[in-house]
Amino acid sequence: MTIVEALIELQDVDGRIRELEMELKDLPRRRALETARLSGVSADLKAAQAGLEYEQGRVRGFEDDAKALKEKVQKLKTAQASLKSNKEYQQYSVQIDLVQHDLEAAENNQLAAMDEIPGAKARIDEAQARYDSVKGGIDSICAEIDDRMASVKKELAEAQEERAAKARQVDDPKFLLYYERLRTKRWPVVVPLTHDGVCDGCHLVQPPSVGQLADANAKNGAEGKKQSVVACTMCGRILYRL
Repeated sequence: MTIVEALIELQDVDGRIRELEMELKDLPRRRALETARLSGVSADLKAAQAGLEYEQGRVRGFEDDAKALKEKVQKLKTAQASLKSNKEYQQYSVQIDLVQHDLEAAENNQLAAMDEIPGAKARIDEAQARYDSVKGGIDSICAEIDDRMASVKKELAEAQEERAAKARQVDDPKFLLYYERLRTKRWPVVVPLTHDGVCDGCHLVQPPSVGQLADANAKNGAEGKKQSVVACTMCGRILYRL
């Protein structure tokens, strides 16, 4: 195996590693997006629950008002019974009528508020059903994402081990050092030089001397002789002749 062939095998593994690392970064984002979908239906459910609490609060409020008015009527009637003057009696009767009018209004309001309770409960049931349906789907998707994350981590660990083995096959430190320095800036690092003398990375036409060096490298590699790094004059990628 020539040095360039060893570098290409290393690059293939690095390509898989890059893809796995990108997927590993993307999976939590996808999970977060799925979870965010639940916030909308959750807000609807909370709004429906708050609506029911509001209506129940109105019922209790009108009930308390009615209770207080009933007590007031009773007190007025008790006080009226001990009056001696017909005028005072009539005045109390007017007060009692006014309070009873308010009591009737409070009881009517209470009944009207109670009529809103079934609708509020129905809205909760609908919102809960939507929430449960959406949550079930999201939970399933998130479980799949979690499984994939575990699988990617395993694949990544295996690829890292394979990479270490492939790196050891590059028996010229000069080539390996050049490759390692460039792979964080250019990808792919090792690209063919076409027969037209074009770098397959940046597509720049190379000087004839670069093609001659690439040809010499191919010949030396086939004969097991020493090879040199042939780089693109523009992007610096390692070039080899097809």
